[in-house]
Amino acid sequence: MIRLAVTAALLAAAPAAFAQQAEAPETGGSTVSGGTKSMGDLLSQGFEIKSSVANGTKFIVFMQKDKSAYACDFVSLTRSRCGAIN
Repeated sequence: MIRLAVTAALLAAAPAAFAQQAEAPETGGSTVSGGTKSMGDLLSQGFEIKSSVANGTKFIVFMQKDKSAYACDFVSLTRSRCGAIN
């Protein structure tokens, strides 16, 4: 049920996310300098979405696996950047 709510929220924010695409650095689906990861990387490693919150025109998604946690910022519909929060 939570995943459905997150998906619906992301789709609702799609127009605003595309407007920010020109400003966002290219991160793709791989690790970039500084140790940040994409949400795709974390999902493939078994991290689960625990919560999400709207932050202006962006969404912050919180992911967790065991005792590791990440916060992911959607810079566009297809690009995210995530950083460890613990």
